[in-house]
Amino acid sequence: MRKAKGFTFRNFFNKPSVGPSKKPRPFKAYSFVPFSPLAMLDPTILTIGGIILGIAIIERILERWGVIDLVDQFAKVMRFILPVTFYGALFYFFATFMF
Repeated sequence: MRKAKGFTFRNFFNKPSVGPSKKPRPFKAYSFVPFSPLAMLDPTILTIGGIILGIAIIERILERWGVIDLVDQFAKVMRFILPVTFYGALFYFFATFMF
């Protein structure tokens, strides 16, 4: 029969820790917010936005100059281009963003 090793409560708690008894297992952490707002600073998105903003500013300038016929033509074209550009940029953003 083996003899059990005895130790006191004080000696048990004063011993330096050797290390964790179990190895920590790596785990995957998932975020409920899948993207950062800084990801919108993509050069392609900024270029498309700048072009659309530039066309809108040109349209306002032409309106002040009184060239209403040209402004109407811009409005007809932009009525189609703006939604297509918006959804295209949105699709591009989600297609190229790494989650």
